[in-house]
Amino acid sequence: MHRAAHQLVDRPPVFEDPLALRIIGEEAATELREGRDERAATASTGLRAFIATRSRFTEDCLDAAMARGVRQYVLLGAGLDTFAYRGRRDGLRVFEIDHPATQAWKRARLGEVGIAVPDGVIYAPVDFERETLREGLARVHFDFAAPAMFAWLGVTPYLTREAVMGTLGFVASLAKGSEIVFDYAEQPGENSVHRAHFEALAARVAAAGEPFRSLFETDALVNDIRALGFSFVESLDAAALNARYFNGRKDGLSLRGRGHLMHAQV
Repeated sequence: MHRAAHQLVDRPPVFEDPLALRIIGEEAATELREGRDERAATASTGLRAFIATRSRFTEDCLDAAMARGVRQYVLLGAGLDTFAYRGRRDGLRVFEIDHPATQAWKRARLGEVGIAVPDGVIYAPVDFERETLREGLARVHFDFAAPAMFAWLGVTPYLTREAVMGTLGFVASLAKGSEIVFDYAEQPGENSVHRAHFEALAARVAAAGEPFRSLFETDALVNDIRALGFSFVESLDAAALNARYFNGRKDGLSLRGRGHLMHAQV
């Protein structure tokens, strides 16, 4: 919904997603267009900007990975991500990993709104209470001998630290040249405004039944990631992302102290 709202209210968009409004359905799209959904409101600008930026950064990293020869792209917790349906990239295999029920809902949604599924899209329903990510990928003939890029967006705050590090360790064990981009929730600092924003967001997600389960301190997380075996780690906070994607905008759109991305390569 935030990605869809970004297409409507932020000009120019930082992240262009022509399918975002279609995949959410006409009723939800109308709520955004007519200003009845809070995600199109000024109060949501910071979060909307972050959600758009994390997708833009991830796909920028994918372009760079493909230039180096990577031809496997894994979306962990794919949700309603539309990358695979926005035009093919020659030779790229796109693996969408999600809970079986969530993935079935998405596939039904694609059919309802008339979005075709191109060749090269591989669905891998994985119930992590019953099997591992490795088992789920093996079932759909993922090539463990070849490098892959992983996108893991909007997921880690809702997992335990052990689960997060376990997945990162799995990616670190893959072929040289593999990489991952993920976002995470930081421990709130002393800034009262930032802390208030964080606490309000934490309260909202808890009320929705998905409380934050892991918070990280950036320097310690970088050290932990390097210890897993990643040879390159890039940490981007709001200031770095603003400088890269929002410099010179006239509408004031920017990240407002929230959101942190991590990019790591094997």
